[in-house]
Amino acid sequence: MVLVLFMVDDVVCRYCFSVAVLFLEPGAFCVCWVCVNPTYIYVYVVTHTICYSVYFTYSSSFSDSLPSPLLSHLFLQSSNFFLPYRSREKMQACCGGTSMGSLQQPVRVQRPVFAPITSPVTKFSQQLKFSFPRPCPSLFLRKSSVFERRASSVSAPDVETTSNEIPFEDYSRREVDPEVDDIITKEKNRQFRSLELIASENFTSRAVMETVGSCLTNKYSEGLPGKRYYGGNEFIDQLETLCQNRALATFRLDSTKWGVNVQPLSGSPANFAVYTAILKPHDRIMGLDLPHGGHLSHGFMTAKRRVSGTSIYFESMPYRLDESTGGIVDYDMLEKTAVLFRPKLIIAGASAYSRDFDYPRMRKIADSVGAFLMMDMAHISGLVAASVVADPFEYCDIVTTTTHKSLRGPRGGMIFFKKDPVNGVELESAINNAVFPGLQGGPHNHTIGGLAVCLKHAQSPEFKAYQKRVVANCRSLANRLVELGFKLVSGGSDNHLVLVDLRPFGMDGARVEKILDMASITLNKNSVPGDKSALVPGGIRIGTPAMTTRGLSEKDFVVVADLIKEGVEITMEAKKLVSGTKLGEFTKFVTSPEFPLRERVESLKDRVESFTSRFPIPGV
Repeated sequence: MVLVLFMVDDVVCRYCFSVAVLFLEPGAFCVCWVCVNPTYIYVYVVTHTICYSVYFTYSSSFSDSLPSPLLSHLFLQSSNFFLPYRSREKMQACCGGTSMGSLQQPVRVQRPVFAPITSPVTKFSQQLKFSFPRPCPSLFLRKSSVFERRASSVSAPDVETTSNEIPFEDYSRREVDPEVDDIITKEKNRQFRSLELIASENFTSRAVMETVGSCLTNKYSEGLPGKRYYGGNEFIDQLETLCQNRALATFRLDSTKWGVNVQPLSGSPANFAVYTAILKPHDRIMGLDLPHGGHLSHGFMTAKRRVSGTSIYFESMPYRLDESTGGIVDYDMLEKTAVLFRPKLIIAGASAYSRDFDYPRMRKIADSVGAFLMMDMAHISGLVAASVVADPFEYCDIVTTTTHKSLRGPRGGMIFFKKDPVNGVELESAINNAVFPGLQGGPHNHTIGGLAVCLKHAQSPEFKAYQKRVVANCRSLANRLVELGFKLVSGGSDNHLVLVDLRPFGMDGARVEKILDMASITLNKNSVPGDKSALVPGGIRIGTPAMTTRGLSEKDFVVVADLIKEGVEITMEAKKLVSGTKLGEFTKFVTSPEFPLRERVESLKDRVESFTSRFPIPGV
């Protein structure tokens, strides 16, 4: 039996629809066709256990000629495309309370069943557009008074579940976990109010965030495109291949000479995959020393401890800055040390170095000792993409990067490699195998999708203009800091960050970071050449990408420098008021209700938040 109802009013349909539901037998269908306006018609189908819904977008001329039974037939024949929309328990919500008194009262209604859906998916006969609703979960059916009050001639088996139903309600985060939702809301507010100056952070786009939060997170896809260990990867393969192609195009690379792996989970895993691919345990590496602006993953160790995992598995010898020149890489000493140490890998790149690298000189040194040359461009990959700093690809064998810093993508990593053999090693197979199965399992497809979106934007003129502004803003910030009496490591900046040496003020980065954080100025303590402690270092690192994303100009960063100066002055006074010398004692003092400089910190905070709140924040 098929019962077809044709309604011209949505409200009338709700009542007729509810009546039809009560008298359906197993195997029977009820179809309701609702003409809501000249543009949309809604079609609902009900069996004795489940409700499906779809709406059609059509032209008025076409609707006049379309036979109504044909529309119903098309809908029923295409039922394999439809997902369950509401269980019988939810029918009261869509049909009205008075006419459905025999149904159980639903616990809550997330959204109206009859609300229009706005995502056209496909076309029919060039005129009829099908727009399918989002799958809305259904509860297990429970025996209710609906079945008990049916006419005696109607047979209604006690069916608890059907194969078309989801056994739980798919609530929003706010409904499922208000505690986490509140924390996220607070973090959104903090990001909006704060002056975000951490050089390794940025604000990604709404498009990237939507992709990272998509269904791509559901899929396992171990292996590379076309060589997966799971089925169902047709579209994942398309996505990853698209991401690879965009990565090569973004950095202007010839695909016959360069390849890329977009699966690393972040920068440090990407670096360790490279080490795994081309080194043996206890092979020798050289990277910029951490106190001189290097990165932990480049092999940092102290006299007492091998801090980085890289230094545990490989023998590392750092190169450093030449402090006599104001803080530029000491390439002469690097060359002398490399001749003695004979590294198998030399690493360019840094996390707190404000100058560009001399790639031709480093290439010459690497060739002289038969070493691979790798560039970790995590911090400056966006600047490289926009050609506002030197290009490492012309001289390096391998280039790694994170994707969430100046590139403004999701939190992930990439490894670029030459396709021709280098030092007898086929880098493509070695690196791909090191990523999987060597170090990782299934890649994060939602991140790869977000990265593909980010890389498309990175090829645009707007992105290049943004990167030029990042550098210009940083130079403006550096110049103003120097005017205010601050000492900058290397004397200035060629990129997106400045490293401030606070020791001439008798101050350290940890205490300044704490006071500025209390005033909604977010930056980080950082080691400077000559430091003894990484926990209480002598400097702070300040970056411009995040606030440039929000729209700050060169003049605005002059204001930023003035605000930082005021925060440093408050810190200097606070340090004099603390009886103890330990950082913990300072922190306890400045966070106590009795802190005498609290009003000054609050005043600075109010002005900072008033300043930052004038600028929009993308994505959130």
